[in-house]
Amino acid sequence: MGVEGVDQQTNSGGGIRRRVCSCTKDDFLPEESFKSWGNYANALIQTPTRLIDRILTRSEDEEELEAKSRSQNEMKKTLTWWDLIWFGMGAVIGAGIFVLTGLEANQEAGPAVVLSYVVSGVSALLSVFCYTEFAVEIPVAGGSFAYLRVELGDFVAFIAAGNILLEYVIAGAAVARTWTSYFATLLNFNSDKFLIKVDSLAEGYNELDPIAVGVCIIICIIAILSTKGSSRLNYIATIVHIFVIFFIIICGLIKSDTKNYTPFAPFKVRGIFKASAVLFFAYVGFDAVSTMAEETKNPGRDIPIGLIGSMVITTFLYCLLAITLCLMQPYQKIDTQAPFSVAFKSVGWNWAQYIVAAGALKGMTSVLLVGAVGQARYLTHISRTHMMPPWFSQVNAKTGTPVNATAIMSCATAIIALFTKLDILSNLLSISTLFIFMLVALALLVRRYYVHGETTITNRNKLIMFLLIILASSVATATYWGLSKDGWIGYCITLPIWLLATIGLWYFVPQARNPKLWGVPLVPWLPSASISINIFLLGSLDRASFMRFGVWTGFLLVYYLFFGLHASYDIAKEFERSRGWKNIEEGNGVGSKDNVPSAPM
Repeated sequence: MGVEGVDQQTNSGGGIRRRVCSCTKDDFLPEESFKSWGNYANALIQTPTRLIDRILTRSEDEEELEAKSRSQNEMKKTLTWWDLIWFGMGAVIGAGIFVLTGLEANQEAGPAVVLSYVVSGVSALLSVFCYTEFAVEIPVAGGSFAYLRVELGDFVAFIAAGNILLEYVIAGAAVARTWTSYFATLLNFNSDKFLIKVDSLAEGYNELDPIAVGVCIIICIIAILSTKGSSRLNYIATIVHIFVIFFIIICGLIKSDTKNYTPFAPFKVRGIFKASAVLFFAYVGFDAVSTMAEETKNPGRDIPIGLIGSMVITTFLYCLLAITLCLMQPYQKIDTQAPFSVAFKSVGWNWAQYIVAAGALKGMTSVLLVGAVGQARYLTHISRTHMMPPWFSQVNAKTGTPVNATAIMSCATAIIALFTKLDILSNLLSISTLFIFMLVALALLVRRYYVHGETTITNRNKLIMFLLIILASSVATATYWGLSKDGWIGYCITLPIWLLATIGLWYFVPQARNPKLWGVPLVPWLPSASISINIFLLGSLDRASFMRFGVWTGFLLVYYLFFGLHASYDIAKEFERSRGWKNIEEGNGVGSKDNVPSAPM
């Protein structure tokens, strides 16, 4: 069909008949390695060489920006910082606060769940700083995938990309299932009223949720029609949502009882941190705002205000909501499906549960909408690099939105939402998210301290050494936390090592790059702290989540070695050749510095 998806055929009258919805192999595997079985066999033979090349070669800012042209049509620049703040709050405030607060307060943290929100909020805010600098410097739809590809190379970026897509699918599925629970309470039913239990399916996957599927389909249609239209709908939903949040806080505190705050931390410090790792789910979504940089009118001004502003407001509201919930009911009696609605019912305000349920539904609708917009833009940019089939990167000329990517990701979300329970989804989501945020913080340090052709070999080696020590000490701290119930001696070793490594990076390695428009303050301290906190929270998650994470990562590796590697290798070499010819035409010569591709760190 060609890249644009239009197949022209001559009819009997001599005119041209267009077939718009056809697909061919070239829409999915147009690269040289897949032109024939012989080419593919030859590519497989070269897999080790190509893999080393992709591991060691880093992309460039210009290459990520130029990749936009592979979508045939540009996304429309319609968003301002005001849009981004509302998108940020709409993306984040949803199932996490309205469901997981009750679940974690009841089972892991008690009233101290507010401290869990503080810990996860600090971690999320540190990640927001890192995302913001990247989004301003590289304003493309690829978000963290593009940032990692530039600083850590294709291979790391692809593994992260697969987990980014998993993160969005799982988040959307979890929110869609929670939407059904609150919808049931709005109609004065039990929260599990509309679930269909199938005994022949495995436990945790045997409660089907057809309403969640319907919600995903409706959200998909809205996201496809218009980004600005999605923004306006998000305004309305989020404004209603914020009104309901203030209603919960004010009316909930009126019916509060300080006796419910005793004991404050029944599960002690370990429970607080274990809950904070899961509650990181409540902050997932802000990275979707960074994927909208390509559609932002003034990225240098709008993105920092939008991202940081929305995160600060969200964290403050989360803490107030957590305090309110635990003052209304003893933590042992908090409902784990629809906690705020049931809390008002328990204090005799039956009418209030309907307002809470309606507000929660509005909020979760915003989360689903912004998630659908963000996940499609991630897939669009990944497909531009041909790590995923380029068919997903096509942008519709009329709507200015990536229709194919939006539809496919929404379908995946609906399928997961149909089968999988919330507790399974939340743990798996947190591990993917924390892993990606850790990599983005690491990539920011690489960006600040290493520039090819300027950083000396000595400084490069010192950078690698200090980064490895920061990572190793953080992993050791998280491992000790996971294995030792009451020990403290290990922290006296691992934490000073992390501190000394960060001091060493700050003192002995000069920064090689200054941000052009906006930069993270206190480098290397904030990115290093982000790495350490994210890894520490990973150590608080259960073993089953790591097993599922390992299975998914293994699947990604298989796909990459047989398809993604060869497709992205071909397109990268094609880009290098085209850049070489461009330099010759401009009179730079073949041997000019501009012709040398980025070397590995």
